Amino acid sequence: MEDDEQKMAIMRKAFQMFDTQKSGFIETIKIATILSTMGQMFDEEELRELITTEDPEDVGKINFDSFCNIFGHFLEEEDADAMQQELKEAFRLYDREGNGYITTSTLKEILAALDDKLSSADLDGIIAEIDTDGSGTVDFDEFMEMMTGD
Repeated sequence: MEDDEQKMAIMRKAFQMFDTQKSGFIETIKIATILSTMGQMFDEEELRELITTEDPEDVGKINFDSFCNIFGHFLEEEDADAMQQELKEAFRLYDREGNGYITTSTLKEILAALDDKLSSADLDGIIAEIDTDGSGTVDFDEFMEMMTGD
């Protein structure tokens, strides 16, 4: 059961990160980006079908429940350990010097790349939440927490 809770936390975090307007909805076109960001393998055809199921009217956005149905579908195949591994890899890519942390400006770049609708203020807000000690750097645990909500 503990695994499911972790999965929920990961999905909620991902949803919130992309629901920048805090509207309770995210655009369906962002789902593929979110999945790739989370290091989640998915079949595009399958994803399209799931989106059509969750957004039959083709409104172009879905709520958190629908997001969970889609995201959860792909998460099934992967356990939390694998997810942590993927996040570690992602982190390592950005921690080029291997210091065990990335600068908040690097993190800003990552987030901006994930979602081009994030304003500078949005980014600063996210960074402030993550870099709780105001060090200007984010270590792997802080990064992990941001991505998984643990």
